[in-house]
Amino acid sequence: MAAGATGAAAYDWRFDSGRICLDLVATAEAATGGREPLDGPGRLGRWLVGAGLVPAGTQLAAVEGQWVGRFVELRDCVGQLVRAQIEGRGAESALERVNALAAGAPPGIRAVRDAQGSLVRALSAAPECGALLAAVARDAVELLTDPPARARLRQCEGDNCRRVYLDTSRGRRRRWCSSEVCGNRERVARHRRRVAVARA
Repeated sequence: MAAGATGAAAYDWRFDSGRICLDLVATAEAATGGREPLDGPGRLGRWLVGAGLVPAGTQLAAVEGQWVGRFVELRDCVGQLVRAQIEGRGAESALERVNALAAGAPPGIRAVRDAQGSLVRALSAAPECGALLAAVARDAVELLTDPPARARLRQCEGDNCRRVYLDTSRGRRRRWCSSEVCGNRERVARHRRRVAVARA
C-alpha cells in the first residue's frame, strides 16, 4: 500500500481514549466484515496524522503494507497488556515485545514557520516505521508505569465493546467508551426492558 497523500484527511473511526497507545488499540474495534481498519490506501497514514504521531501535511509516501502489519502487531501487544492490567494478570510476551519496540528512538521533531509565520511542529526527517512504533510503545510504557494513570484504565461496559480508555471523569464513574454510542445503546435497552415489564 502506498500513501502518497499528505494524510491530512480526517478518519471517521477515530476514538479519543486519552492516550495514543489506547487510540491504536481502539482501531481494532473498527473492523467490519474482517477488514483491517488500518489497511488500504492511505488509512494508516490518516491514523498517524489523526492520532498526532506525525504533523498534518507530512508526506507519507513511505507508508506501505509492511507498516500495517507492524502496527497491528504492536496494537495487539498493547491491547493484551492493558486488558491484563485491568484484569490483574500478566502478559509477559506482549510486555517483552512492547519493551523491545520502546527501546528504539522516536521521531525527531523541530519547529518550523508555516505560511503565516507561526511556529509549527515538523519531523526532523521523513517518517520511519520503527521510530513511529517506538513513540507508541513508549506511550504504552509510560502509561503502564504511571500508577495514577494506570488506575484510570477502564474497559467499556457496553455490550460487545472492548474499547479501553482512561477514565478522567469526576468520581471515576465513567462506564462507557462513549456516552453517545455505547451509553445510549444501554439507555435504549433499559427503556425497552422497562416497557416490556410494564406491558407484562
